[in-house]
Amino acid sequence: MSKAFTKETDSDADDDGADGASPPLPAGSKNYITPEGYARLRDELLQLMDEERPKIVETVHWAAKNGDRSENGDYLYGKKRLREIDRRIRFLTKRLEIAEITDPSVHHGRDQVFFGATVRYVDETGDERSVTILGIDEAESAKSQVSWISPIARALLKSREGDVVKLVTPGGAHEVEILSVSYPAPRPAAA
Repeated sequence: MSKAFTKETDSDADDDGADGASPPLPAGSKNYITPEGYARLRDELLQLMDEERPKIVETVHWAAKNGDRSENGDYLYGKKRLREIDRRIRFLTKRLEIAEITDPSVHHGRDQVFFGATVRYVDETGDERSVTILGIDEAESAKSQVSWISPIARALLKSREGDVVKLVTPGGAHEVEILSVSYPAPRPAAA
């Protein structure tokens, strides 16, 4: 078959999570996200659409005028990068459309664990840890942030300071004691 009749994609994976940024949402669940996380995703989407994509389109257009496209690195790389940008734009658009913005500051001062809580806990071995429970698209493990669908978050949700909860992992069940629960302070109302 001629290459002209083949599909020009890097993979046949679905756009939902195809770029490796976030796992797909569990069936029937909501895409909870903080206002700050929503703003970051929206800013990334606007930056891709308004700045990065037009630059790449311009580069590809320029490279296409330079003749033989089969050995034109600017053209080939530009087309590949354009597909990556378009895939990310579709992914972000879908995620923002289904996002359910949840402000964790409404729980400020409470000792029960809900979405957006920063929880300090100790495990059976005496190791003390702290995690912040955020949305799938905004949690960064390097910053001690976990997705609300992670095993630790599911174990902690709806518990209170002083509770001992069971954390089920592939290595077996473990008990963790919740030492403290905190939320960001509410932002002052705009005048």
